[in-house]
Amino acid sequence: METWLPTLMFLVTVAVLMMGYPVAFSLSGAAIAFALIGAWTGHFDLVFLSAFPQRIYGIMGNETLIAIPLFIFMGVMLERSRISEELLTTMGLLFGSLKGGLGISICVVGALLAASTGIVGATVVTMGLISLPALLRYRYDPSLATGIITASGTLGQIIPPSIILVILGDVMSSAHQQAQLALGNYSPGSVSVGDLFVGAIFPGLVLVSLYIGVLAFLKPHMAPAIPEAERALVSPRELLLRTFKVLVPPILLIVGVLGSILGGVATPTEAASVGCMGALVLAGIKKQLRLPVLKEVMQSTTQINCMVFVILLGASMFSLVFRGYEGDELVQDFLTQLPGGLLTAFLLVMAVMFLMGFFLDFFEITFVVVPIVGPILLQMGLDPVWLGVMIAINLQTSFLTPPFGFALFYLRGVAPPSVTTMQIYKGAFPFILIQLLTLLVLWFWPQLVTWLPGVVYGA
Repeated sequence: METWLPTLMFLVTVAVLMMGYPVAFSLSGAAIAFALIGAWTGHFDLVFLSAFPQRIYGIMGNETLIAIPLFIFMGVMLERSRISEELLTTMGLLFGSLKGGLGISICVVGALLAASTGIVGATVVTMGLISLPALLRYRYDPSLATGIITASGTLGQIIPPSIILVILGDVMSSAHQQAQLALGNYSPGSVSVGDLFVGAIFPGLVLVSLYIGVLAFLKPHMAPAIPEAERALVSPRELLLRTFKVLVPPILLIVGVLGSILGGVATPTEAASVGCMGALVLAGIKKQLRLPVLKEVMQSTTQINCMVFVILLGASMFSLVFRGYEGDELVQDFLTQLPGGLLTAFLLVMAVMFLMGFFLDFFEITFVVVPIVGPILLQMGLDPVWLGVMIAINLQTSFLTPPFGFALFYLRGVAPPSVTTMQIYKGAFPFILIQLLTLLVLWFWPQLVTWLPGVVYGA
């Protein structure tokens, strides 16, 4: 089999995606074009395409993927209920007396929003619109202010119940089964989205703690406290009541969603339905549950959900043709023959994904790249849950890295003209170092990922 055709197919697909063409149609269009080229040159059998309807049926019948529209609905509904605005203002007053207190409150709120919505772009934009003017008003260093917002906003990728973890968990489950079958294990154990949710909890908390730690050691002029005169406008009793009123509902929602998974009461899909009902209740409490709002939420949910599943179908066609060219065997031979073995292969894959994160969305990388390299790395001995968390943090880091990080573009779109692009880039660097440090820690102590799933699920 000619090796240049699958390689050229992959490179052409990436080039087309970078040119800005619709993702789903780029993936499927490139796949069909190379299938026809291969059939014409005698290197591809069009019989492979007959498996595509079965793949579509498998996607539509996958109960795990039902969690995607449910979590999307929950996130959009919470965004429309303005819970983030109340959280930011209340937490700002609560931590305002501390140096860097407003920044700490943004980190805490970012973690809460990540665990409540799991939608990265919406979190960065919302926090940028609400908190950036406040940070600048209290004379925070502009670079630091933008760095806090972009870093906290991307927590939605790693803190469950992230939509990204749902998709990555399903892909890793399939990769794990393929790896076990290739190793001769014909009754492999299952890896679920719940495993990835549980495995991501400690790394997510580590990231939040390190973010707060950075703020605690800053010089006072970079992150001053809120002036006492402004804090005095709210009495301690009133602040306590506001904190209870604002914090308890989202915490109960998080406990309801994650607690049902951790307790083995519900699957992630069932927990997502609990989250939807909780989001509706919260919107009702905030008096935002009106017909126009519900209509807008349903439209946004439908648009995002259609985008995800159309990309999934296009990626399915791409992987089918790529495997028809024996591209997966080509990649496996390349990775297994690298000097340095598993470490070199893992570092190379992570570096490629990091660079692709500059130009491609998480969905595209998850649907296209992970199914190709995932089974190979798992055959080489990596734990599927650990690998999934490492990929998620790696891409989270990529989305923070100048000059192409998606989170930086989201914030640039809502930041005032007084904040320069270079200041946004500069502010991201300390948090990029934190991300890289976390990846290093998880490499040497993988138990931070694997221990809790073992306790919860007895694996």
